[in-house]
Amino acid sequence: MSANPHYPRLFTPLRLGAVTLPNRLIMGSMHTGLEAIEGGLDRLADFYRERAAAGLIVTGGFAPNQAGNLKAHPAVMASNDDARRHRVIPQAVHQAGGRILLQVLHSGRYGYHGDIVAPSAVRAPINAVTPRALTGTEIERTIEDFGRAAALAREAGYDGVEIMGSEGYLITQFLAPRTNQREDEWGGSLVNRMRFAEAVVRRSRQRTGDDFIILFRISALDLVDGGLTGAETVAVARAIEAAGASMLSSGIGWHEARIPTIAQAVPDGGFAWATRPIKQAVGIPVAASNRINRPELAEQILAAGQADLVAMARPFLADEHFVEKAAAGDRKGINICIACNQACLDQYFVDVPISCLVNPRAAREAEFTSEPALRPRRVAVLGGGPAGLAAAVTAAERGHKVTLYEASGELGGQFNLAKRIPGKAVFAASIDYFADRLRRAGVEVRLGQRVDARGLRAAGHDEVVLATGVSPRRPDIPGIDHRSVCSYVDLLTGRVSAGPRVAIVGAGGIGFDVALYLLEGGHQAHLQPAAFAAYWGLDQQLTGSGGLAASGAPTSPPPHAITMLKRQAGPFGTGLGKTTGWVHRAVLARHGVKSIAGVTYQGIDDAGVHVLLDGKPQCLAADTVVICAGQEPLRDLEPVAHAGAAPLHVIGGARLATELDAKRAIEEGVRLAMRL
Repeated sequence: MSANPHYPRLFTPLRLGAVTLPNRLIMGSMHTGLEAIEGGLDRLADFYRERAAAGLIVTGGFAPNQAGNLKAHPAVMASNDDARRHRVIPQAVHQAGGRILLQVLHSGRYGYHGDIVAPSAVRAPINAVTPRALTGTEIERTIEDFGRAAALAREAGYDGVEIMGSEGYLITQFLAPRTNQREDEWGGSLVNRMRFAEAVVRRSRQRTGDDFIILFRISALDLVDGGLTGAETVAVARAIEAAGASMLSSGIGWHEARIPTIAQAVPDGGFAWATRPIKQAVGIPVAASNRINRPELAEQILAAGQADLVAMARPFLADEHFVEKAAAGDRKGINICIACNQACLDQYFVDVPISCLVNPRAAREAEFTSEPALRPRRVAVLGGGPAGLAAAVTAAERGHKVTLYEASGELGGQFNLAKRIPGKAVFAASIDYFADRLRRAGVEVRLGQRVDARGLRAAGHDEVVLATGVSPRRPDIPGIDHRSVCSYVDLLTGRVSAGPRVAIVGAGGIGFDVALYLLEGGHQAHLQPAAFAAYWGLDQQLTGSGGLAASGAPTSPPPHAITMLKRQAGPFGTGLGKTTGWVHRAVLARHGVKSIAGVTYQGIDDAGVHVLLDGKPQCLAADTVVICAGQEPLRDLEPVAHAGAAPLHVIGGARLATELDAKRAIEEGVRLAMRL
């Protein structure tokens, strides 16, 4: 077989026991929220079937017993009935030519229910419940439960299991002194602390035979005090190999770690370096993971000898055909994950099944069909932002003749502002992806052209879609027209440069983005792994506990002194993403950004921003005042569109101006186009 001309290492087959993987791309495990709901396994079958071109798929986590559940609703592999219900998933993947593993995950002290257990009764800082310490008998029973789960996975038709030994779950809790305070044979020395992990792998191998894949997910970096050193991690890897694991995948950081691991603050491939020592220490294949979203990046990691395979999770949400497109060299056709977490992790943590901001069809495959239109029509889409792009490409791909009008000289709308924020440059990739889809679908794109009623009537459109987005809201503050005042659009587009003292009016997502933009010159830690490690305090030599350095690198004075203001009382950033907001708050706090809540604006003048705080007047000195006080629907074209005589559909920000809600905008565009 000749090498793939585009990504030769990624598409080099890999022998794994009795199975040969056709490529080195693993669809890594992610919780979908479908595991325990009615009809969820059938939906998972559809979900994984479409991603079967991956060399290997790993499901979301299923517990080996009730105590190991993540949440009160059960997602377990503990009985013959469980195995029978699961058969639909491996059958679907095998019919599509793929291979799939069941992840066996015991949550330990990370479980959100009343019966959680752990090596020791040490409460997790992210959980209000203190776990009960396992007895020796219960430990032995739990080991057997893992083995039973592996055997049941085989009965269900899975090609193997991934044993979750990373990210702070039960096995990791046994390994780390942080959470293992036992004084019996299961605690104390490293030999004792890793006894549980070894026993789980050994029992799983005994119950499944030599031709069953056992993937162990090892914590390459704990990123918590009391975690393992690099030498200890290597010792664990060797012990797991000896116990019978087929391969190792890497996990990064516990969920309670205060260092970002999958957010936009992390450089692309920012943790692949941590996998190399493990790969060098064992003879079984090792996979790198975290913030790897492009095939060329995965190829580079393999070429650098950092890993044998690459595991990606969210990129398979963004594009179900990632592997096929990479193999064909269709790089432009890949819908790149932008690491926003808005429709995946953020939804899971509020008990909503996951999807994807840039691909709302993800995990809802049966709901979002691509049936051809019964009656092709001429469709005008007014606005080339996320909503308009999604509507235009979906409608055209269904067979409609689509013309997209964009008044500015470029596509992208609010994404063109977002791509200027530190860590969000990848938003440009989404614009490029949609632009390429427009070209392939035959959409006529008219940039720099404002439409009028006569033009719409003359074109004979059957349907008109108003997707003109939002405009910044100007609050009614005396002095709002002062020369020091600008909108966030003025600042992010470079039309205005900020002075040394900046006041930000508004503390939502846009306000935080503006603050991050202004601090960019101070660190740029999101660009390179070494800079990221220095900024956040990682020990790339792996000599310290948990991979942590004594402290982060000293922070240089920020380029601007920033004060954020808001009318409402209470903490700042409550509306930010559940899994990413804490990162933004930490960066702003580190750079001394001041936050003042509960203000009443009195005016803006040469002296700065005048406010009432607790009934007392104050003046906050500011050279630049950036207005980030929300948006209003931009609907000035609505009368024009109505005058065109065709039915009018309003979507995205033009329909409802919430804070840069691209998730809603894109989904509305797709759903509308499916109805046309």
